[in-house]
Amino acid sequence: MSEEILINVTPTETRVAVVENGMLQEVSLERNSYLGYLGNIYKGIVSRVLPGMQAAFIDIGLERTAFLHVSDIAQPEIDGDTAAALPRTENIRDLVNEGDDLPVQVLKDPLGTKGARLTTFITLPSRYLVYMPKGHGTGVSSRIEDETERNRLREVVSLGHVGTGGYIVRTAAEGAPLEALRADMLFLQRLWEVVRQKALRATAGELVHEDLPLHQRILRDLLGHGVDRVLVDAPTAFFGSRSGAGGIS
Repeated sequence: MSEEILINVTPTETRVAVVENGMLQEVSLERNSYLGYLGNIYKGIVSRVLPGMQAAFIDIGLERTAFLHVSDIAQPEIDGDTAAALPRTENIRDLVNEGDDLPVQVLKDPLGTKGARLTTFITLPSRYLVYMPKGHGTGVSSRIEDETERNRLREVVSLGHVGTGGYIVRTAAEGAPLEALRADMLFLQRLWEVVRQKALRATAGELVHEDLPLHQRILRDLLGHGVDRVLVDAPTAFFGSRSGAGGIS
């Protein structure tokens, strides 16, 4: 099977196509006039709490306040001895109040009159892994079906895990060497520390971190041994992808 990634960059938009054996399989498009906010991390400030909806409106510096539901709020860590006395609360008033500031990530872009949907369960992707600073344990993509490989990947990540948080092993990690997986873990840990420190210094409504542009995201997520070649028609995109694709191995 022959697989190619075609990248077309114009002054108004970027298009990326995935072609297998000469047949178009997937097309992605990103307009320069609207890049969207999905995956961006902001320092938000709680502008209003709605107990009846178990939700809050968060100001992240956009035209409309964003929406944060109680189910998308990471709750404080508790140890096993106090877990029974302090069960997970579903009362948003126990978690946030007007005027609180907190790091949030965009789950859904604004649509029409609705603001963006947010979460405090922040995730940071790399080529092989997704790091969840407030998560636990190691999960493996269901697309990796070989049980021996699933166990190998879980063991490598678990043994190399330092500090807090959890990981999801992405499909692209199948067959990846130990050194590449550990390099991704180190990259993500350093990236999270940069994001965390920036969030502490940021003012309310400030953008703390944004994901890569479309063509670099595609290369990060899809570029692997199965891709025969990548064709790029813009020198700026070519050199940018070579030097700053954050987690591309």
